[in-house]
Amino acid sequence: VGVGICAGGAEYIDEPGLAVMLCDLAPSRYRVFSGLAPLGATQGPEGFVPQTALVHADPVMPDVTELVQELAERTLGHYLFGGLAASRAGSRQIARSSRGGLAGHGREAAAGLFRGGLSGVAFGPDVGIVSRVTQGARAVSPAYRVTAARAQCVDELDGQPALDVLLRALDLSLDDLPAVIARLRQTLVGLQAPAAQVPAGRIGHEGHRGHVGRVPLRLGDDLLVRHLVGLDPARRAFVVADEVPVGGTLTLCARDVQAARADLVRICAEIRDELSPEEGEAGGDPVQRIAGAVYVSCNGRGGPHFGGPGAELQIVRHALGDVPLVGFFAAGEIAHHRLYGYTGVLTVFVADAPSG
Repeated sequence: VGVGICAGGAEYIDEPGLAVMLCDLAPSRYRVFSGLAPLGATQGPEGFVPQTALVHADPVMPDVTELVQELAERTLGHYLFGGLAASRAGSRQIARSSRGGLAGHGREAAAGLFRGGLSGVAFGPDVGIVSRVTQGARAVSPAYRVTAARAQCVDELDGQPALDVLLRALDLSLDDLPAVIARLRQTLVGLQAPAAQVPAGRIGHEGHRGHVGRVPLRLGDDLLVRHLVGLDPARRAFVVADEVPVGGTLTLCARDVQAARADLVRICAEIRDELSPEEGEAGGDPVQRIAGAVYVSCNGRGGPHFGGPGAELQIVRHALGDVPLVGFFAAGEIAHHRLYGYTGVLTVFVADAPSG
């Protein structure tokens, strides 16, 4: 449930719509989960092993970041894809299993309707999936090392007062406070954890160029884009809308349509390349191997950002062909074990995955 959904090459924002994709999977290859029927750790009943999961989450939960991380740890691939529900009238989640409702938990729960928490569907290791994250911003500064920070407050960058570095990079002065405020409203920060804390963040088709969930990150895929939310002139510091890790990097960013278009094309090309046969192997068009796709995009993207209704989806269709695709616009995008912003998460199901 949200302000916008997409299907094929079209998006539907602030209007009634329903997107449905039917996926031919045996019941042994997936599990529907919710707060009342949680996903078991590593191996569930009947020997089911979750490799990855499509996840929906309530954006008002104060601990949503921690819950996403915990859920990712319950999958072998440590990889989730999905997003936070973006709704103008409260969030609902639908998680209904063919195994029946949840007796004793009320009428809505029995029907598979939930408020709050996480829900979704986990897939086993024999479900072929390829997933990529596309960023929607461009860097407007070098990457600075965070040398001192307190939770969300950045005190030092490269050993210098953080506010001084920020103002110098943007050519601003506190003597002209209105200009500073106007520019900072258009400025975002990209955070990267220290290298030792960055796990693999892509997911690829098992048995083809590496194994699912452990393909090395491309530079920038793990960049978490966050807002600047305050200045502290007395401490020469500034405040970011997320905890800032000491030893990581911070890059000043700006939203950019051309950069977003180019990066979306880039992840589509990577998916095609992932599905292409190795040299010497038989195989045809890699797009023919795509059974369907799920695309979760930020509710700040879509047609209004890309220049016209459906423009974002048309880029995907042009790059991947007329594959079945559904998705929604989120209040925050989920990929791997992280909560992103201003990104798109494109996941395809591989048609020739083994039947198990």
